Amino acid sequence: MRYIIDNTDGKLTEAFIKHLHFLLKSGTSDERKSWFRIGDYKRLPNEVSGNDTAAPEDVHKEIKALLKEYNSRKHPTLEDIIDFHQRFEAIHPFQDGNGRVGRLIMFRECLRFGYVPFIITDELKMFYYNGLRNWPAIKGYLMDTCLSAQDNFKLLLDKFRIKYAD
Repeated sequence: MRYIIDNTDGKLTEAFIKHLHFLLKSGTSDERKSWFRIGDYKRLPNEVSGNDTAAPEDVHKEIKALLKEYNSRKHPTLEDIIDFHQRFEAIHPFQDGNGRVGRLIMFRECLRFGYVPFIITDELKMFYYNGLRNWPAIKGYLMDTCLSAQDNFKLLLDKFRIKYAD
């Protein structure tokens, strides 16, 4: 989290995303697996809830295209940040840790563009996964879940008298 807070300047890059993964997975049992790449894209295909994700050989190209499109926006909306997140999760670039990396990216991008950040708590996980599954056909599920999480975060900020822009 400190790394996110200290690095909110500049465009989102592959190097930043890979470094987040490295920070999250270093020192875990995954580090000892020969087929697992800490801080780099997956070597083996994976899936999310029975849905296929990008093939390992396509991850770099798909992430690069996603970043190019996202970074072309001068001031992304909250919906743009959430859309990036869903598309990142659909690519699923790492063997494990994609959700954590993706949610940290959302947190960072909210800070970067002046939105109140948020954390998907255990109480919201079921709604969050439903929202990811149904995006973009029904954007409201994921948007409403993230807005709820944002409201919860605002309550914490209010409690500690931390000012934020509405």
